[in-house]
Amino acid sequence: MFADARANLRTVRDLMRFSVSRFEEAGLVYGHGTTNAYDEAAYLILHTLHLPLERLEPFLDARLLPSEVNGVLDILERRVRDRVPAAYLTQEAWLGDFRFYVDERVIVPRSHIAAALEQGLAAWIPDAASIRRALDLCTGSGCLAILLALAFRRASVDASDISGPALEVARRNIHDYQLSERVRPVESDLFAALGAERYDVIVSNPPYVSDASMRALPPEYRHEPALALIGGDDGLGVVRRILEQTKRHLTRRGILVVEVGDGRAALEAAYPDVEFTWLEAGAEDASVFLLEHDQLSD
Repeated sequence: MFADARANLRTVRDLMRFSVSRFEEAGLVYGHGTTNAYDEAAYLILHTLHLPLERLEPFLDARLLPSEVNGVLDILERRVRDRVPAAYLTQEAWLGDFRFYVDERVIVPRSHIAAALEQGLAAWIPDAASIRRALDLCTGSGCLAILLALAFRRASVDASDISGPALEVARRNIHDYQLSERVRPVESDLFAALGAERYDVIVSNPPYVSDASMRALPPEYRHEPALALIGGDDGLGVVRRILEQTKRHLTRRGILVVEVGDGRAALEAAYPDVEFTWLEAGAEDASVFLLEHDQLSD
């Protein structure tokens, strides 16, 4: 079918129709930047043709060179055949307006913590200039560490991860954002290599996928490094360690912000005496919690 497409498709509109049909036919799974076949097709086509990602309509009837058609179809065919997430095909991911380099050494950035940082966590941090030390645990691509540095312009930021290959990607993104003087990658199993450091803000998007959910992951998600996903039997293995260790690494007015995916119910059941503040406007399906220094156990 892709061979016929190479011989007959001529316009962006042709490619859009063809790709949406193939994506639906293949039963692709989304969640790495888009949520449906149409948006995924538009993103891959526009990116491959070096067109503005936010402007599809003006180009729909543009006739393409055969080499351009083939370039787009190469990407679309790999998406269908190998079920590779779009972000790995384009080697970029977006959190709001911020672009990050990604490849299969890191999970594709999609943390809800990014929205909280965009707002500066103002309810807990009225003066952004007061934040001098910040930490991103399980940093992966370094995206949240970079957003910390951009939100708190006077802060130095540590970006820790147990994965050396992931930190190679983080270093590239830190360099791209010209933040090498303020953001320090650290290879560390959580706090192990951070000594007695204390931070005003600690954020983490740790592994939180339960064993049952790991077994049910669709092919797209199996391209991501398992180390960054596996959270143990109930998904809270790493989260428990973070809760046990964080207090001695927070300043007296420090805060901890952690994403737990769909693990909210399990977390609240495991810690019934802890009053978690759930971000995202208190939504029932909120996946990001916040705790202050004095709420954490020694």
